[in-house]
Amino acid sequence: MTNSSKALQIKALGAAAVLAAVAVTAAAAPKTSAFHWETVVNNNDFVPGSDRYFNSYNQPSVNSRGMVVFRARSTGHAQGPLSGIFRRDVSGRDRAIQTIASRSTVVPGPNNTCYPQGGGQDATDCPPEGSGQFSTFNEFPSFPRVALNRDFAATRGNSQPVWTYTPEGGSETRVGTSGVYLHTDGNQLLPGATQLGSVPGYCIYQVPGIDALGTRFDQFPGAPAVTDNGVVVFKGNYADNGVASTGVFFRDVLAGDVPVQLIAHSVTNIPGSDTPFGSTAPPSAAEGRVVFVGVDNEELPSKGGIYLAPLSENPELTVLAAIGDPVPGVQGQNYSRFGEGLSFDGRFVSFWATWGGASNTLRLYCPEEGNRDRRDFCNNRGMFADGSGDANSICNDTTDDSDSCYQVLQVPANQGIFVHDTRTGETVQVARTGDVYDDFLYWNYSGAPPGGSHGGGHGESGDDREPPRWRSSAFAAVTSNGSARWVVWKARNGVIGVNDQYENPVDGIYLHKSPGRGSVTTVVDTQTPGTVLDREAPAGSVVTEIGLERDGMRSNLLVINASMTVPPAEGAVQQAEEEEGHEDEDMAGIYLTRVR
Repeated sequence: MTNSSKALQIKALGAAAVLAAVAVTAAAAPKTSAFHWETVVNNNDFVPGSDRYFNSYNQPSVNSRGMVVFRARSTGHAQGPLSGIFRRDVSGRDRAIQTIASRSTVVPGPNNTCYPQGGGQDATDCPPEGSGQFSTFNEFPSFPRVALNRDFAATRGNSQPVWTYTPEGGSETRVGTSGVYLHTDGNQLLPGATQLGSVPGYCIYQVPGIDALGTRFDQFPGAPAVTDNGVVVFKGNYADNGVASTGVFFRDVLAGDVPVQLIAHSVTNIPGSDTPFGSTAPPSAAEGRVVFVGVDNEELPSKGGIYLAPLSENPELTVLAAIGDPVPGVQGQNYSRFGEGLSFDGRFVSFWATWGGASNTLRLYCPEEGNRDRRDFCNNRGMFADGSGDANSICNDTTDDSDSCYQVLQVPANQGIFVHDTRTGETVQVARTGDVYDDFLYWNYSGAPPGGSHGGGHGESGDDREPPRWRSSAFAAVTSNGSARWVVWKARNGVIGVNDQYENPVDGIYLHKSPGRGSVTTVVDTQTPGTVLDREAPAGSVVTEIGLERDGMRSNLLVINASMTVPPAEGAVQQAEEEEGHEDEDMAGIYLTRVR
């Protein structure tokens, strides 16, 4: 599988099984209308400045002008795959794929630490005295995001330690392996937030709003957002006097040496209560405002909700939806949980929510791709700092022929996609499980195993220093275009059967337009011929994976990532012609359509 949007690590279903699902679910799926797709990038494109093909893509983001930003990597090689953040202006004169940052990009200052040119972790002399090179990026743990109307992009980046200094009374220290970065429309890469808040002279990066001055951020989980003014908005984790804490912050990067500002954190009380936030989610921002999810307890929330705040000093939080509020369109039910992935266009907010206590049992198999430490931890193999693996994994099971361990989860049966209008205060339900859709949640095993040594894998945020576990996401995006409001989401149709697994599921991306009759259209699903999305896809191929993120629809532009595969003929042996992993039977890429 080439598309890193694959979040369900259950036993793989072949393309033939996907085709078999048509007879089961086609009658229930909304009617598909014609969408004309343009290829932004696919497996026939070279990574800029190299002779290697792209072959794997995260969910892309797009602005209202047609600038697409995305994370991707190349085919494998002896030196490992090329990986980076890229962009392409599908509406401009220069439509070439451009690199925003890659593993060979020098981390923008502060950066005073050099390493050997051929690799290695030992610091060496910097030019002009030495032959070393300043610290470069080594991974980009999340998908990048783009401003609503400008070509500003925000991304996370991991690197070798960037700063070497000697604390008073201490020994030489190297710090700074992660940060949030702004790429300007003038092609500059600038630091937005770093781990240098405890370094003398760099107090602008310290955690604001706590008593312990000079506290640095430990990590920046999730994908940071960026506004048309070049303000980066992000989630930050830190330790407050030894207590693990979290919050939502922003920094006006283009204003110069201004400090990080606080929106809400673990000292901030949840509005309407005397309970502080115990968990916050990566925010979305537009038009000078930010929205985010915050609760008292991530695993078992009893207080909290979705909040709106201005990007200003000491902002007041406005409640948009709260745990315990009535669920629109569902009589006698109240919200019990909200999804982290909010889409926000300055007026409308789309979100996932659940209600009631009913649940379905789902078996999730340990990942077979991505970071090796994480795979081994889930499968209870390998040596870790505490000598153990994941205690929740079930291994050596004889109910199937899989060699992988698995875990059993309870998934909410009652789920919905909603849109809130910050101008009118109205919230409407646009989709729910029950009649047409069976699930909106997709699962990813992520986190940092104890003593892990191989860093974050592609498409996974394994360096967030939180223990590995299955994390769920729902995917939706909202935009307004004149008097119209459109929302798109990803959903699954299927039946949970033998061994608590989906049997022949169909995943799709669906579109709801308002005002009007409010009909729902299937944009693309895993029944769609590959050539509908990509004219270069192999004949007979079928879409097998699709990905959507919260900035995936702006104005009338919708951008997704997808993979497609030719189903193997029954009993036939396929002769695959390969060129560095470039297979004729597969295609993957990023695709854009203009919604009419």
